[in-house]
Order: sequence, then C-alpha cells, then structure tokens
Amino acid sequence: MERRPTLHDVAGEARVSAKTVSRVLNGEGPVAAQTRERVLAAVERLGFRPNLMARSIRTGGPDSTVGLVLPDLGNPFFGALAGGVEEALRGRGLTVLLGCSGGDGAREAEVVGAFLARRTSALLVVPSGGGEAWAAASAAGVPLVFLDRPGPGADCVVSSNRAGAREGVAHLLGAGHRRVGFLGDLPASLYTRRERLAGWREALAAAGLRAPAQLVAGARTVAEAERAALALLAGPAAPTALFASNTNAATGALLALGRSGRRDVALLSFDDLPLAEVLDPPLSAVAQDPVLLGATAARLALARLDGDASPPRTETVPTRLVVRPARP
Repeated sequence: MERRPTLHDVAGEARVSAKTVSRVLNGEGPVAAQTRERVLAAVERLGFRPNLMARSIRTGGPDSTVGLVLPDLGNPFFGALAGGVEEALRGRGLTVLLGCSGGDGAREAEVVGAFLARRTSALLVVPSGGGEAWAAASAAGVPLVFLDRPGPGADCVVSSNRAGAREGVAHLLGAGHRRVGFLGDLPASLYTRRERLAGWREALAAAGLRAPAQLVAGARTVAEAERAALALLAGPAAPTALFASNTNAATGALLALGRSGRRDVALLSFDDLPLAEVLDPPLSAVAQDPVLLGATAARLALARLDGDASPPRTETVPTRLVVRPARP
C-alpha cells in the first residue's frame, strides 16, 4: 500500500523546515510570500492532507468534526436526517462522524464518550438514554443539540408530532371512520410515541369519540407490528381504520392487511413510506421533513460554536398531510 505523504515530505519537497510548513498550513506567524507559494505547490504535488485529529490532540483544540449519534443507521428517516446535517455543515469545513446507539442509553453514553475523547467540535444526538450525553458534553464544554426527541439542558429540534398526528387522524374521521386504531412504537414512554398518541386522542375527543385502550397497540419491529395489527383487527369492536405512528408500524400494518386480504380497512402512516403512492390503494401519510430537522440542528450547533450563549431552545419543524386518493 502506498505510504501517505507526511509534513516532513512536504518540507523536503519545498526545501524548507517542517516548522515552516506548519506555519503555512496553520496560518501562524510570518512567512515570505515566495516560501508560502513553494510550500503550497509541494502540498499540491504530493497530495498531502493534514492529520486533523493529531493536530487537535497536539494543540488541545477542537477537531474539525461533529459527532452525530443515531439510534438506527438502517432507518431511511435517520439517513435523510444525517444528510441534512452533513449538507449544512459542509460549507463550514466540518465533517460529520456517525455513531449508532441502537436505541440503548448505555451504548449512547459510550459513543458520546468516544466522540468527546477525540475533541469533536459539537454533538448532535437522537437521545436514547437519560441525561448522560448532556452531562458529558456540558462538562467538556462542547455544544450539544438533541434531534427528533428532546433532552435535558440543551437545544432541541423536533417535528410537530402531536399536531401532525391530530391532523392525520382527523382526516380518517372526516372520511367517516369512527373506530380508528393506533399502532405505535415501543417503549410506550418514547417521546414521539407519547406525542403522536396524544394527537390521536385529541382528534377523537374533538369528534366526540372515546379513545378506548383496546384500540391501542405497540411494536418495535415490522414483524411485531404485523402481529399487533392482526390482533387489533381480530379484537372486539375492531377498527375500520389504522393510524400507524412510524414506518415500522406502517410496514407491519401493510403486511397484515395484504396477507389477510383486508381491503376494507383504511391505513394512514406517520412518516411517508417509499413507493407509498404506487401501493394499491395508495398510502396517505403525515410526512416529516428529516432533512430540515438535520439542517436546523446543524444551524443551532453552528450558532453555539459562533458564541451564541442564549438559553437552550426548542425548534419545531412542521409536518404535512399527504392525501393519496384511491384509484378509480
């Protein structure tokens, strides 16, 4: 494997000292214009890239990276969110490092600790645990922003979960349904599930309807969601419509309806699914904007890096109802 050029290689190529090369690259101290040009030309010829991590350790300053901790790297929602973060940070010369918590608070604390050990400039976290991430970032003086779910003591960016769910369920009620089941995430204490369940209840209450516990089910995986949907549809006073509060729930519900041949049950998803419009019938959804979520969180982190010392704030990104009528 070809050896990467070093700072000493550049110094030899430019016929200057390694310290002079360091001054040119870091903009430190006076260097003659002709010498600067010679060094930069040598950098270009050799394809030299500074070791930013080594520099940060040597100087004690922050790295040119931002740590992003997600619960699930395979979820398209979080992939789009990461894309929004990366696009917003690229213009500032910052690189995004991804870490996965797996939805586990202890693992999240490990990943946050690893990022802080390499002196990342800021942290963006979809929280799975308690206040460990905030406490560690606060102790290190590193800006922290929570995404998708709020956390203690730091800036947060969330979707309008409750309002979006209320609007989606109201659409089902407006279509004539009076028994709308709720198929949500687990654990039940999860912020997004609690907010979307509250929106479901508020929509039913506004229509003068009760929200019986028999119409509520939860699941973590697609397979669990399929079984939960089938159980709801087989229960007493079975729903004529289902509100699936995330992509796994919606996918499981689709499988349950398809495999059981139930075309008489309406389904609406919180989060738009890929290929939703080509399904038969097409799937209506409450669509989030994960790219904007990520970009907004990155903007908040940049503001903190630029010296914003105002109290922590929460920004809410609106959702939109996407209605796809059945084909004639």
